[in-house]
Amino acid sequence: MTTIDRFTGDHDFLSNFHPSPVEVDGILYPTVEHAFQAAKTSDPDEKQALAETATPGSAKRLGRKVQLRPDWEEVKVGIMEELVRLKFTTHANLREQLLATGDAELVEGNNWNDRFWGVCRGKGQNQLGLILMKVRSELSQG
Repeated sequence: MTTIDRFTGDHDFLSNFHPSPVEVDGILYPTVEHAFQAAKTSDPDEKQALAETATPGSAKRLGRKVQLRPDWEEVKVGIMEELVRLKFTTHANLREQLLATGDAELVEGNNWNDRFWGVCRGKGQNQLGLILMKVRSELSQG
């Protein structure tokens, strides 16, 4: 089986930082990363500020400072799944690229020590990769 172990280059469309606007509760976010960081809070002003943040990296940094919703740890994986599904159902070109990965294992390899969403130095849960493969499977079944 083929493994895609970095979401860069030809596979950067798999990254949550890839420009792919998604609308959640009437707010348009430039990337899944922006929307995910906004989902951490219940404060509408913080959500709007995150939507207007210039880059996904700056949204990620700002997301560390928001008033965290009390159930965040329980809901974050489900929210990520919803946002990834929304990205690939909203953008036909990205959906086709995801489907073109076939049955490749998708691994969010990184060097920033994210062992929950990805894999760093061979260790990690790869939750984002698992979500991408689940959404790919759903989309391939039509």
